[in-house]
Amino acid sequence: MYPFKQCNLLPIHEISNWGCIIVRQQTFFCVTRFCLYQFSFISTAFNTFERNHKMNRVTVFTSGGDAPGMSACLRAVVKTALLHNLEVFGIVRDYSGMVLGNFIPFDFNTVSNIIQRGRTILKSACCEEFRTVKGRAKAAAQLKKFNTDEVVAIGGDGTFTGAQIFAKEHGIPYIGCPGTIDNDLFGTDYTIGHDKSLNIVIEAVDKIRDTADVHDRLFFVEVMVRDAGFIEQRSGIAVGADSVLIPETETLVESLIKRLEVERSHQKTRFMVIVAEGDCGGGVYEVARKVKEKYNHYETKVTELGHIQRGGSASAADRVLAGMLGKAAVEALLEGEMNQMAGVINRKLVFANFEKAIKHHRKINKDLLNLAESLA
Repeated sequence: MYPFKQCNLLPIHEISNWGCIIVRQQTFFCVTRFCLYQFSFISTAFNTFERNHKMNRVTVFTSGGDAPGMSACLRAVVKTALLHNLEVFGIVRDYSGMVLGNFIPFDFNTVSNIIQRGRTILKSACCEEFRTVKGRAKAAAQLKKFNTDEVVAIGGDGTFTGAQIFAKEHGIPYIGCPGTIDNDLFGTDYTIGHDKSLNIVIEAVDKIRDTADVHDRLFFVEVMVRDAGFIEQRSGIAVGADSVLIPETETLVESLIKRLEVERSHQKTRFMVIVAEGDCGGGVYEVARKVKEKYNHYETKVTELGHIQRGGSASAADRVLAGMLGKAAVEALLEGEMNQMAGVINRKLVFANFEKAIKHHRKINKDLLNLAESLA
């Protein structure tokens, strides 16, 4: 069909007057109306590309802080891939397992009873070696050893940062599924695990409220999210907290004390303050200490919710979201996409490139902040 058919070209849909063709010998051709120029190049990653082979295998891993629903997403990835007649491998302990070649095969039976599990069956681990060029080269060699075509990464911004760098260096296609309780990734309204963690906070604070009411106590409850206040904001509204302290707003102890005084003047006998782990006031114990020094009308207690926010069976909302995103990730790879994160905005499936998802963080809803203040 084309005069340069003998060059062993990759299949392409269309050649424009100023198009380009990639050949197996890593030779780049510029096509014009009249002539053909040839020159060598070093291949890097492309956002989308035409491949010279049929996709036969997909590899999946979970990474970063664990979040309820990761296993449900893993199940969706595996089932979708198998239905497309693809081989599926899982990487145990994320990038660490990638460097060490810790790959395990998946089939329908492997994921037949994991949708309800709160943890990730592939586990997660920090890998300092992957942060180095040499470590990533070892990981790439392991992927090539297993003839891996494409990778699905389930995790947060740290996971996608590693995937973006790795893809640029070695040209291995990635699609990400946002799995983090923080819900701070740009390009999606909700992340896998956020809903369950939010409901854990609400349930815990409801129980703390009971004892606070009996003993007329002032409770400071620390919520486990370091850099974003989405869980604190919504849980504060849901439990009727007297104040919500988050990283996105300045913590003013004097203003908090004035608010407590107003509530006390209304005959209120117990108080509940939600504090983010990464609050700029110095943390929950420091905030509680400062308040107690100037306001000692009530017995002050501090409770850290900690890692209970990461446990338990995934909620219905997280399971549905995980299924949608896991399926979409595999289908995106089949369509030739790479370096994209699947997400949901306004209940519609969308994709955002890793660079945007990592660099741009979601902003706190000011209307919800005002609502929390009004309904306290």
